[in-house]
Amino acid sequence: MTAPVRRRYRDKLVEILDRVLDTQPEALDAARDAVAAALASDHLVYVAGSGHSHLLAEEVFYRAGGIAAAQAILDPDLMLHLGAERSTLLEREEGRAERALADYPVGPGDVVFIASNSGRNAYPIEMALAAKARGALTIAITSMRHATAITSRHGSGKLLYQVTDLVLDNGGEYGDAALIVGHDRRMGPTSTIAGVFILNAVLAEAVDKLAGIGVDVDVYQSANMQGAEAAAQEMIRRWQARIRGL
Repeated sequence: MTAPVRRRYRDKLVEILDRVLDTQPEALDAARDAVAAALASDHLVYVAGSGHSHLLAEEVFYRAGGIAAAQAILDPDLMLHLGAERSTLLEREEGRAERALADYPVGPGDVVFIASNSGRNAYPIEMALAAKARGALTIAITSMRHATAITSRHGSGKLLYQVTDLVLDNGGEYGDAALIVGHDRRMGPTSTIAGVFILNAVLAEAVDKLAGIGVDVDVYQSANMQGAEAAAQEMIRRWQARIRGL
């Protein structure tokens, strides 16, 4: 008997997350150490993405259980709600990432994660190049299966994974949709779930590493827990001058 789609989807996700952990411990350790170094030296962790990849940037920003020193780099034109097809076209436009980054003081000591499943469009590639030019350490979250099966849409001819300091493979299939449903439909994307897992795991490990050497990191707790609202407001006050959008 064929397993229900929901079960197959769950099994595929578990397989991918296990593969993420099992096949790239050195890269994950390097990302953790880079984040820990940034936090210990009072620098920021930035996350950028366009289209559905922008969800990873929102995931770490002002998040219960997330670090206060996380800054989402968001361009509303690339976030679907102002026109989904339009955003797809705009993320291919060269020069846009440089304009978006002008609103954020990225510099030496900072870490910038750039999420893009394919890594082929101009925006993520140029975001990585611009962040590196400012002295930040850059980390790609991408699908290597997808990236190695396509060509770049950027004038350099390079893909995201070829221009960042570190690469974290989200383990996804070419095209992202991991299940065959019906007769021939592909559904069940995995890049968002895997990307969120990677980001939260790396950030949590970095905070845990710093705690082991006596370095405390500001971490948001839910303001909806009983008696937690005052602490959440105090955290915002501490970070409002440095984090755009609080």
